[in-house]
Amino acid sequence: MDIYNKDWQSLSDSTIIESLGAFIKHHRLEQNITQSDLADKANINRSTLSEFERGTRVNMITFIQLLRALDLLHTLEAFAVQKQVSPLELAKKNEDRRQRASKSQDQVEEPGVDW
Repeated sequence: MDIYNKDWQSLSDSTIIESLGAFIKHHRLEQNITQSDLADKANINRSTLSEFERGTRVNMITFIQLLRALDLLHTLEAFAVQKQVSPLELAKKNEDRRQRASKSQDQVEEPGVDW
């Protein structure tokens, strides 16, 4: 299965699950880690890892354990919720921003004083 350039919207649920397994397997092999070693590091059974990589048994807790063991938790950043500021809100905030500096009270010239 090609793990690159997917049109995720068109994939079936089972194909997406297989892709998660392929992702874990790809990175496990990239790091030259055996199934047994990764399973031990993730605190799961080797058979659970094998089933996960094949896409036959997927559990979110297992997925997180595997990401942690492979030092890939940063991939979850794609799921971080970020507040979007609308252009209208941004414009309103910019209206309140000071446009120029004014003299401080110490710098205000006294009228009629001529040195």
